[in-house]
Amino acid sequence: MNHYTTRGLLLLCAALAIGAAPVRAQMPAWEKDLYEAAKKEKQFTFYTAHYNTEEASRLCDAFDKKYPGVKCNFVRTTAQVAFQRFQQDLQANVPVASVFSSTDVGHYPDLKKRGLLMEYKPHNLAKMVDSLKQYNDKDNTYWVTAAALVVITYNNSLVAEKDAPKNWPDLLDSKWKDKVAIGHPAFSGYVGTWTVLMRKLYGWQYFEKLEKNKPQIGRSINDTVTMLNAKERWVAAGPEATTLLSRDKGNPVSVIYPTDGSLLMVSPSGIPKNAPAPNAGKLFVEFLLDKDAAEVSVKAHSLSVIKGIKPAVGAKPLEEIKVIRPTEEEITKGIPEVKEKFRDTFGV
Repeated sequence: MNHYTTRGLLLLCAALAIGAAPVRAQMPAWEKDLYEAAKKEKQFTFYTAHYNTEEASRLCDAFDKKYPGVKCNFVRTTAQVAFQRFQQDLQANVPVASVFSSTDVGHYPDLKKRGLLMEYKPHNLAKMVDSLKQYNDKDNTYWVTAAALVVITYNNSLVAEKDAPKNWPDLLDSKWKDKVAIGHPAFSGYVGTWTVLMRKLYGWQYFEKLEKNKPQIGRSINDTVTMLNAKERWVAAGPEATTLLSRDKGNPVSVIYPTDGSLLMVSPSGIPKNAPAPNAGKLFVEFLLDKDAAEVSVKAHSLSVIKGIKPAVGAKPLEEIKVIRPTEEEITKGIPEVKEKFRDTFGV
C-alpha cells in the first residue's frame, strides 16, 4: 500500500470518527453504556411478524446507521411461524433471536409464565403514546413496539367507493361471492385477532355465512393486498398499512374504516432470556421506542407508538378512527379455539 492510499484511509477513518462523535455525545449515559456493550456483541437477530420485509429492512438500516458497529439482522415470517421457529430454537438449545416480535399477543403470557423472557424496563417507555401503555406487560417482559389497523380494503378499479362494504357484516353480502380475500388465523396474528373479534361481535355464524361467499384465503394478512392488486379478489379484510403502501406505489387499492370499528393491532416485543446478544436486544427495543424507528414505520403507514410523530401524508389520524380490540385474555384463549373452528368451517 503506497503512502497516498494509507493517508486516504486514515483521513476516511478520521472523518467517520468525527461524524460518529456528535451522535455519541448527544446520547444520555444509559444509552452510551448500552451501545458500548452492544458493540462488543457486534450483531443480533430479531424475529418479526409485524413488519413486511421491506419495512423490516428499512428499520435495520436505520438502526445500523444510528449505531454503527452493531449489525441488525431480521427474520420476517407470519406470527405463528415465528413462534414455532422460536420454540424450535429453544428445544434445540440453539438461541438465535435477541428480540422476539409477534402480532399475536397470546404468545407472551405463555413465554413469561415459562420464564423465557428477560425483565427490562426500557428508558424510552416515557415516549410511548399513553393509550398504548395499557398493553405493556406490568412486569416489563414485553412492550408494544408497533401498532397498526385491520380495515376493509378494496380494488377501486373494480369497486366504486359508494359500493364498497362499510362495516364487517357487509362482507357477508352475496354480491361478494368469489370476490372476498382474507388471511388464515393459523398463520397470521393479525387474522387470528380479527377472527376472535368477529366471533365476539357477531358469533361464529359470521364465518359460516362468510364461507358461503367462498373467500380466497392466504396465509399472511398481507396476501390480501396481493390478491386485490392482481384482481383475483375485489374486497378484503386487510391491513391498512400495507394497503396504503401499495396504493402509494400506484396500485388501485383503497381502505374503508368500518363503522363498527377498525381492529387496533398492537405488536409487542420481548427479549429472550437466552438472547445471544442481550445488550443489542435491549438497544433495539429502545430504538423501536424512539423517533428514528417511528419515522420509518409512519412512512410505511404503520401507527407511531411514540408521541409527537405526524401520520404519513394521506393517512387518517388515529383519533379520528373508531378502533376496537379484544382483551389480551380473549386473544390468548381465543386464537387457539378459532384456528380449529376456522379449519373446520373453511376446510383449509
